[in-house]
Amino acid sequence: MAQIRTRFAPSPTGFMHLGVLRTALYAWLYAKKHNGAFILRIEDTDRTRYVEGAVDVIYETLKICGLNWDEGPDVGGDFAPYIQSERRDSYMKYALELVEKDMAYHQDGAIRQKTPSVGNTVFRDEIFGEITVNNTEIEDQVLIKSDGMPTYNFANVIDDHLMNITHIIRGSEFLSSTPKYILLYEALGWKPPVFIHVSPIMRDENNKLSKRDGDAYVSDFIEKGYLIEAVINYIALLGWSPKGENEFFTLDELMNEFSLDGVSKSPAIFDELKMRTVNAHYIRNLAPEKFKELALPFIGNPPENVDVLCAALQPRTELLTDIASQVDFIEKPCDYELDLYNNKKMKTSPETALVALGEALWAIKEHEFSRDDIYNAFKALADDSEVKIGFFLYPLQVALTGKQTAPGGGLDICIMLGKEESVKRIRTAIEKLS
Repeated sequence: MAQIRTRFAPSPTGFMHLGVLRTALYAWLYAKKHNGAFILRIEDTDRTRYVEGAVDVIYETLKICGLNWDEGPDVGGDFAPYIQSERRDSYMKYALELVEKDMAYHQDGAIRQKTPSVGNTVFRDEIFGEITVNNTEIEDQVLIKSDGMPTYNFANVIDDHLMNITHIIRGSEFLSSTPKYILLYEALGWKPPVFIHVSPIMRDENNKLSKRDGDAYVSDFIEKGYLIEAVINYIALLGWSPKGENEFFTLDELMNEFSLDGVSKSPAIFDELKMRTVNAHYIRNLAPEKFKELALPFIGNPPENVDVLCAALQPRTELLTDIASQVDFIEKPCDYELDLYNNKKMKTSPETALVALGEALWAIKEHEFSRDDIYNAFKALADDSEVKIGFFLYPLQVALTGKQTAPGGGLDICIMLGKEESVKRIRTAIEKLS
């Protein structure tokens, strides 16, 4: 059996849509699982839609996803060039060959494919099965435009054949064009590749995932604080079901698990809440140093003990962009009203907080500044007063942060900020309460 060769052939029209990335992912997974080759080809024959810099976006997105290509514009290969506009001279001879066979004709400076007026065109898709189309329903498509450039559909067929592409994985919106491709393969005497059409990603039952309705590009989700590993994991499951119960996969694990029999005919509904849950899983499983590296840009000026802060943040973070709102007390406590000290569970009030903070100030100043020593001092105070330790720690948290909830309790915040800053903030709170 010949080596399996898949290709990803995007048009450089802007940022990469999640659905386009999923197509690239499936093509990469299928090739790699079968020890095949994954080819990147840039289809830029439609110059009216070309966006400057979009090719770099394609490169960068695939690279951060780990979808490295075996052949392509920047790495070369036996079938270079891999940019269609640079292959312009290779298409005309096949169009003229079809004209000679009376399977295409000139019209208004262009060359059109001549579709048979009788019979059916039949092809098999690995997901949708055998499909039959009456030839009267197939229009005579343009192959070469009047400017000499090939159309997307024609260049697609020629390049896939010349590059020995064996399996084509693409969106199901191309199903309606596939009979035209089949007719071209037959007219040129070529064996068609295996077709694998995947259903679209939908925002809801009636609408595709579209930029018009909100975020749809990979870059949108990176900016929102998603890890690319989580994005890859989630979109892999949009339209494909693994055999077991596991929902979390590395790229290598996806490669081992991926199979066409798990790909669904039905459109997949994009659920950002589910994607957020997947992202939270990935963040919580990061090595502490890696989380710290990713978190620091969102923290701003880090506190004295940033490692303590990061340890508190990591289990409380679903998106990296959640961090900024959790650490807004680092520069200075947030403004707050005294009734924030009221807490029924901890049995605290502004009046009890004044007493508790006085004891907290003593405990921090007079003991070794370590978490264990300060905790033990608070525990002894709580036992002597026959109250929960939260009676002291909740007012401490409010005094240090000005917030009802924070990444860590009062003791954690104290260690994050350091002794000098903690003492300063407690004194300020006591003055406010007094």
